[in-house]
Amino acid sequence: MKKVVSVGLAAAMVVSMAACAGSETTESTAAADTTAAAENSGEDTAATDGMEEFVIGTTGPLTGSAASYGTSVKQGEEIAIQEINEAGGVTVGDKTYKLVLNYQDDEASEETAVTAFNTLLDSGMNAYIGAVTTGACLAQTDLSAEANILQITPSASAEAVTENDNVFRLCFTDPLQGEMIAQYVVDNGYESVAVLYNNADEYSTGIHDAFVEKINEADSSLLVADESFTTGDVDFTTQLTQIKNSGAKLLFVPAYYGDVAYIVQQASDAGMDCDFVGSDGWDGILGQVTDPTLVEGAVFLSPFLATDASVADFVEKYEAAYGATPDQFAADGYDCVYVIKAAMEQAGSIETDALIQAMTEISVDGLTGSVTFDASGEPTKSAKFVQIVDGAYTAM
Repeated sequence: MKKVVSVGLAAAMVVSMAACAGSETTESTAAADTTAAAENSGEDTAATDGMEEFVIGTTGPLTGSAASYGTSVKQGEEIAIQEINEAGGVTVGDKTYKLVLNYQDDEASEETAVTAFNTLLDSGMNAYIGAVTTGACLAQTDLSAEANILQITPSASAEAVTENDNVFRLCFTDPLQGEMIAQYVVDNGYESVAVLYNNADEYSTGIHDAFVEKINEADSSLLVADESFTTGDVDFTTQLTQIKNSGAKLLFVPAYYGDVAYIVQQASDAGMDCDFVGSDGWDGILGQVTDPTLVEGAVFLSPFLATDASVADFVEKYEAAYGATPDQFAADGYDCVYVIKAAMEQAGSIETDALIQAMTEISVDGLTGSVTFDASGEPTKSAKFVQIVDGAYTAM
């Protein structure tokens, strides 16, 4: 059965320019962990000396083309674990546990992800956060079910990820993103829209398919161009020429920000005059483009905005520890740790079956919003549209 996510928009969407894009093609230089937060995330502190350990295993890319995503998740987890341990750990029944993070690099590779997950099992993890990317996560879900361990992914968005009863998801599903962005297009009165997506990527394809279906239900004349590329492509001239010739006033690019950086530059070079809208893979695009005016006015879907006053404490800690502004992936990692903490406390046990049952009974006010989970593993949480204005991410 397909899983359905119940999500309410945090605010009404307004007319504006939009943009999204990206790809797992940009190398990250942040794989190394040399900060105080990294050093303290699993180390003994005075508050947790003598406690039993609860090991949270995680896999994600720390090297390779998608390393920035995995690094962000890891750093968000480290801050959450440090906070919890400094506050005295997690009380479960008559015991209190110190949280320990065991993070394995999966390189966003399905084969490596399997090896990394098995390494965590052999090391004795108690619960699992991961994987970060969709393909890697899909390679692990049956393994976690066979091992009977609680799994929550911070950012793998394909519907199939949560098919097993032990797997939960913090982020939105691909189809839901496609539907919400299609509604954005309709609500903002666009008369023509084009799509440029990665037909070799589950994330991009899942969002694209739901978007196209929803747009055609609303008005079959709206979609004037539907172009695709494949992983590793860096020349989008042919597709962008077709889109320009279609006269589309809006270009939707459901992809990761590495591809977006190429696309928006080449669209500008081609003299295209259209707005852009995108999915949550856009988060971090300002760090990928050399000229922020290329994405000025762009709009993308995201559960997190670092400039929100409500997340100021986390942003301050993150910037102090890592010298960078956190993105939604860092917030997702942070929230996943607190979700596991809440499940432990609700269950009164660290046994897997009790933790899984507790997941449907908890409510967590996280950086990415207040979230609950249904038995299908899907979250109920609100969404935000973020616009790039004057070279900065702003709330809409």
